[in-house]
Amino acid sequence: MSAGAASPSLPADLLELAKPRITLLVTLTTAAGFAVATPYGEVAWSLFAHTVVGTALVAAGSAALNQYFERELDARMRRTANRPLPAGRRRPATALGWGLLLGTLGIAELLLAVNTLTAALAAATLLAYVFVYTPLKTRTSFATIVGAVPGAAPPVLGWTGATGELELGAWLLFALLFLWQLPHFLSIAWLYREDYRRAGMHLLTIDDPDSRRTTRQAVVWALALVPISLMPSAVGLGGTLYLIGAAAAGSVFVSAAIGFARAPRVESARRLLLTSVFYLPAVLGVLVADHWTP
Repeated sequence: MSAGAASPSLPADLLELAKPRITLLVTLTTAAGFAVATPYGEVAWSLFAHTVVGTALVAAGSAALNQYFERELDARMRRTANRPLPAGRRRPATALGWGLLLGTLGIAELLLAVNTLTAALAAATLLAYVFVYTPLKTRTSFATIVGAVPGAAPPVLGWTGATGELELGAWLLFALLFLWQLPHFLSIAWLYREDYRRAGMHLLTIDDPDSRRTTRQAVVWALALVPISLMPSAVGLGGTLYLIGAAAAGSVFVSAAIGFARAPRVESARRLLLTSVFYLPAVLGVLVADHWTP
């Protein structure tokens, strides 16, 4: 922080501990899962609100707890060194208490106002993210795949919030998000590989000096995403509009991954990252629109 700059307030730091951008993504994907599970014109808006808010609180709590446990690693990386804990603005106990409060409130809301299945899945997601994925990042590159499991849970929570059941549609949305995350994160891990190296994280990009394994996996996962993304049309969740939209978005995503593999440079990695950022809301948005077309 530059000399004379005002230190962020406590509310600003609490918001940063909740990782608002990730929490927003969780909120949108949860809403999409709920919407796709609900027939057109039959939305129970109170149930929708409780499902989305409860899941968002669990995600925010998970983010704060993650920063509590990774505060020493965050201090070693330029991209995270100014977070509230490594920068010394807040005590670790603040992040721990804030995370526990948010997570507890979210699970309680889902349990009391939605259903037991959704609350149980949300609790399992929080535990997996904080106590399995987080410590694995310093032990094995497989942590990326492990972390994609809780990362793919939000649309499933939206689905179970609407129906109270784990059905085929929920699993398809889970698979879509699971596969989408891998090229997305590989591009980030490649761009910030020196930061991750300083933190002592065992990511694929760190032990891959020529980037071949990293870029090859990005292409493989992007290719695997395409047929999975078309499956909602096959099972009646989407129609022709979704089929065309998903195929077009998938081809752009694969093209960006191939471009990264052919020339692993900052420009191609950023292109893949930006493509992934636009891909997910585009595909889910078209799916919801097509599903709700009377």
